[in-house]
Amino acid sequence: MARVAASASTVHVHFYCTHHNPQIKKPKMHSLRRGTGGRSSFSGIVATVFGSSGFLGRYVCNRLGKIGTQLILPYRGDAGDMLPLKLCGDLGQVLFQPYNLKDDESIYKSLMYSNTVINLVGRDWETKNYSFDDVHVEGARRIARIAKEAGVETFIHLSSMNVTEKPEPFMLPKGSKWLASKWAGENAVREEFPEAVIIRPSDIYGQEDRFLRYYCNNFRRTFDMIPLYKKGEFTEKQPVYAGDVAAGIVAACRDRTVRGEIIQAVGPNRYLLSELVDWFFRVTRLDDGCKRYDMRYDPLFQLRVSLLPYFSLGFPLGNIHWERVERENFSDAVDNRIKTLEDLGVKLTKMEDQVPWELKIFKRYTYYEAELGEFEEPSPPRVIQV
Repeated sequence: MARVAASASTVHVHFYCTHHNPQIKKPKMHSLRRGTGGRSSFSGIVATVFGSSGFLGRYVCNRLGKIGTQLILPYRGDAGDMLPLKLCGDLGQVLFQPYNLKDDESIYKSLMYSNTVINLVGRDWETKNYSFDDVHVEGARRIARIAKEAGVETFIHLSSMNVTEKPEPFMLPKGSKWLASKWAGENAVREEFPEAVIIRPSDIYGQEDRFLRYYCNNFRRTFDMIPLYKKGEFTEKQPVYAGDVAAGIVAACRDRTVRGEIIQAVGPNRYLLSELVDWFFRVTRLDDGCKRYDMRYDPLFQLRVSLLPYFSLGFPLGNIHWERVERENFSDAVDNRIKTLEDLGVKLTKMEDQVPWELKIFKRYTYYEAELGEFEEPSPPRVIQV
């Protein structure tokens, strides 16, 4: 490496690169392509996906595997948790590599042969080992810096909609630390890898998500009532399907013209949060008794949010904690000057077409053999005209 590192850890990585694993000369992508396309071909993309075992990571890996991508999937913890991802690609095309987000050498080992790096690493709550800044800022900066030094061509970083340096406070006096750390993480990535593609998704729904299941679990409700900030009647949401976000990330891997751009990953329609929650209850047949009310005037709910994380075994029960409650109050601020998934050629999925299937496990009388027309077809939520 020609560049002299400023820190001791970077010097160590340079020494390791030079004397143990010298960087191979990367041939042109088109010279590596083999086959006619599809899972059993090679697209020319060798991608390292950090955070591949997470909710969105599984969708991204599956999409990449379908186009013949060689996948290097770093992991921490139990390697057995990664085995389902082996099926994402063809035989020998999905490789696993242990790493630590605070260890430069392990990160370099994970991306040294890749021409594409995707950073999906994130935390919804802080732990004693990792704060928001550790993961969203310093971790993202470290991955971006090492990727740049290793000669990676495409770097994609997952951020969030509504990121800002000083988030507006709703229930927390100082606002959302999560959103502030995501904003700082974007800036850190830009400093280290100026050509990085930043993806800003709104609330993502899909299998095992933390959006639909968050509002439908019993911990979020108080008996037959659900507390929302100002009853959810002043909060606008534009949720996006996980498969569409994954398709956008794959498109960004192949489209060189979007390097250095910000991509807003939002759904095709915009709704009031109150409309969405009411619709979820209609779909799950809970609308006969469930009512919304203002959480600001319920001290028992606020006490529950404060106490539930202390009764958890590694994660908050029902994903109920103050950072999640604070973030749900933000309206999705879509900037018309910034590109969206549609600019990448993604055909967006409507919530009305996907959500009823996702919520089937929460539906009352699921196993009851209903007569045709016995249950009224739930009416869809009203769309906000933009």
